Amino acid sequence: MTDPTPAPHTTDPLPYGTPDTPRLAVRGEARLEVDPEIARIAVTVSARGTDRPTALNDLTRRNEQALALIKSYGDAIEKLETGSFSLTPHLSEKGRHERIRAYHGRVTLTATLNDFTTLGELTTRLADLDLTRVDGPWWNLRPDSPAHRDARTHAVREAVQRAREYAEALGARLDALVELADIGAENTPPMPAARRSFGGYAGGPPAPSDTPALDLEPQRQTVYAHVNARFTMTRPAL
Repeated sequence: MTDPTPAPHTTDPLPYGTPDTPRLAVRGEARLEVDPEIARIAVTVSARGTDRPTALNDLTRRNEQALALIKSYGDAIEKLETGSFSLTPHLSEKGRHERIRAYHGRVTLTATLNDFTTLGELTTRLADLDLTRVDGPWWNLRPDSPAHRDARTHAVREAVQRAREYAEALGARLDALVELADIGAENTPPMPAARRSFGGYAGGPPAPSDTPALDLEPQRQTVYAHVNARFTMTRPAL
């Protein structure tokens, strides 16, 4: 019985290529500055009372007042969410026995706007509400913004251009793409520097004509994209 003929031994190409087919690795980068698409503000409504029902009723009324005001801006409000609610008893610091001297309530709302022309007016009107705090705005892009696609496209084009220039410097030309690795293409987080706080502690919501609108300038957003690319090229003319 004869042994079967062993299969011919094959070797994979070396990861760095061969003299006839060298490999070329480059990095492509893109950094674009674009206008924001949305703005977020946080609204914190508070209430205080010497008994629980009073604090809760005041908090409910002020929360409904803030919600009604925000919703009155219609399609300019892309999203409205309630973040947290709390009603906390505060104990007296004096005396032998613990006694509740007050209740403090708080509700946090987050509003996302897509119309920046109404942002300043809404912010000031909310700040005029009783015991209401407004934080923001935080400018941002939507996750599916075309700006992310544009940044990735620019990064790939830069990688190809850079690889072509390296090949031409060696008297060669690009032959084929071997690998394209996406290292990341994401928008920078909202900048804390753009944050503003306004507090209102007296009076109800004034009429729009009586409330001066803040002039809020949208903050430009920076979009990054990075790719690693590997190519094969023709034999260099050294």
